[in-house]
Amino acid sequence: MVYSDLYHQGKEKLLSAGIDEADLEARLLLEYVCGTTRSDLLAHGDMAVSAAQEKRYEDLIGRRMTRIPLQHLTGVQEFMGLSFSVNAHVLIPRQDTEILVEEVLRNLHDGMRILDMCTGSGCILISLLHYSNDCEGVGADISEEALAVARENAEKLLDAGHSREDAEKLLDAGHSRENAEKLPDAGEDGSETGGICFVCSDLFAGISGKFDVIVSNPPYIRKDVIGTLMPEVREYEPLQALDGGEDGLVFYRKMIEESRKYLYGGGMLFFEIGYDQGSEVSRLMEQAGFLEIQVVKDYAGLDRVVYGTRSFD
Repeated sequence: MVYSDLYHQGKEKLLSAGIDEADLEARLLLEYVCGTTRSDLLAHGDMAVSAAQEKRYEDLIGRRMTRIPLQHLTGVQEFMGLSFSVNAHVLIPRQDTEILVEEVLRNLHDGMRILDMCTGSGCILISLLHYSNDCEGVGADISEEALAVARENAEKLLDAGHSREDAEKLLDAGHSRENAEKLPDAGEDGSETGGICFVCSDLFAGISGKFDVIVSNPPYIRKDVIGTLMPEVREYEPLQALDGGEDGLVFYRKMIEESRKYLYGGGMLFFEIGYDQGSEVSRLMEQAGFLEIQVVKDYAGLDRVVYGTRSFD
């Protein structure tokens, strides 16, 4: 079969399964299987596709028709111009979360120390370190499987091999080494690399030391809403990364209350939020003594980020 015919066949199957962006996803899966680019569909649509490629493509189309996310089939998702590895153990990075990263970057200065709570794939922390200078970061998550993905992404995107000395500095004296994911040895040239490590921690339980910035995209979906989400989300993404409790605010309350102990005076706390949570999260931060609280909208004009500054008292 020729390339363009196979694409059209895949698109029609995805349309019949109710996939919203069937044309885009059919093309992306074909490019993934054949190692081609977007221009090949127009410029080389008549090229032959091997029987093995055709079979693999048809298999992936069939799996996508069952609503397995595209990113779980290809294993990657673009975020902040970087290609992150993803699987069923982490939330798929979304464009809305880029708003959170951009707001942190506007307030980030050279040499700052960052804590990314509920790090998942590590997309927030890794992006911040990639686009800043001489900053250090700790990514915390309760899931060992998620931390394995985050570490893979750090090694790929930050060339983040670490010396043991670097790891000790990041983890601080108060950390239990059993809580910290083991870091790779330094490269053969012995050079130091960007400071990043990952800690298995139930929120702040395994964290010590202080930070200039704490950032989080926590679980914030109300429990009674989860069943109404798209099947790609409710059936294939990790529930513990979605479920924010009865009102969706459980993790905000816990983190806002505890974060003051881990922020320097003048340090900043950043959250991604649901579209209807801006006023409630702002109120919680105000009650905890945070100052200069701001709510930032996403590209659709919906509340997406809340941040504030820790007082010096």
